[in-house]
Amino acid sequence: MSTGLIIALIVIVAVVVVAAAVLTLRARGPYRGAHLKRRFGPEYDRAVARHDGDAEAAERELAQRVKLHGDLRTRPLEPAERERYEAGWTAAQERFVDSPGDAVAEADRLLADLAAARGFPGDGRYEEQLAALSVHHARHVDGYRRVHRVAQARADGTHRPNGTHGTHEGGAGTEEMREAMVEARALFDDLVRPSRHDGGDHRTGPHGTRGKTAAHGRSPHMPSLLHRRQAKES
Repeated sequence: MSTGLIIALIVIVAVVVVAAAVLTLRARGPYRGAHLKRRFGPEYDRAVARHDGDAEAAERELAQRVKLHGDLRTRPLEPAERERYEAGWTAAQERFVDSPGDAVAEADRLLADLAAARGFPGDGRYEEQLAALSVHHARHVDGYRRVHRVAQARADGTHRPNGTHGTHEGGAGTEEMREAMVEARALFDDLVRPSRHDGGDHRTGPHGTRGKTAAHGRSPHMPSLLHRRQAKES
């Protein structure tokens, strides 16, 4: 085989390898690290932390979430459903004043039911539901995770009195539960409000937001009730 032919074969192989690499990168598309960081925002950092700083392992997990739930289509709530969920959340907020642990448990239940009603996985499949929510509501999903952690600890009987006006529920103090409720409220607002994407692709902007912030649809009672709780303790 002549030297010229060998060189030609080497060049052809090199071109094929480069083309394959380019196609692979393009095929990854939304599963590249930079895109995942933009899409998941703080949830990306939490995933890396859960994997002890292994960004590649975290990205594989997040990419799998996008593959499984990225095309999820939500359904709109009927007006009566929306009113029922809003009334339920208001009741949970009011309950927080005297029984924060019970209020957090109720918030956990409401979020699970509301997410299922909007088309996210339901029937007690918390981990799957959380993963799907993280794809479309990455900025606020940790509030759900936090209230669920407290609610689960209470259900397992690991909460204990702390000798003060509040309780330590599953190791969570009143302030931690208040913060969890506030953060969870942002996810509740995202889910309960009408969306122009209902019935279609649930697309997100940077960090999993949908444009307007959750604060625009938020009930004014949440801050006042929780601040009232702090005042009673002080």
